[in-house]
Amino acid sequence: MTGTLISLISIFIGIISANAFGSFNKKYSFGFTGNTLVGVFGSIFLIKTLGRLGFDPWSIMQDDIFHSRLFLINCLISILGGVLGLLLIKYLDNKMNKKAAN
Repeated sequence: MTGTLISLISIFIGIISANAFGSFNKKYSFGFTGNTLVGVFGSIFLIKTLGRLGFDPWSIMQDDIFHSRLFLINCLISILGGVLGLLLIKYLDNKMNKKAAN
């Protein structure tokens, strides 16, 4: 695996997690397209922010050795990024609609 492939897998996991969370909790869903966009940006943001702790894609493939524990942490952070992104966007959507109604 390369760092680029690991990055793509992380983004794909973020998309799946945001869509799964949106399908189980309908009040947080923005439809398939909205959940997909939030999953992409949520997982990228969280991986870029927290990946500096040592589980970014290039640390996973350091010295051409695949570090499976770091990859598992990366996947879990991608899931968390997709779900937290969906929660944050829904919170902002509610705040903006509340101000528009007043």
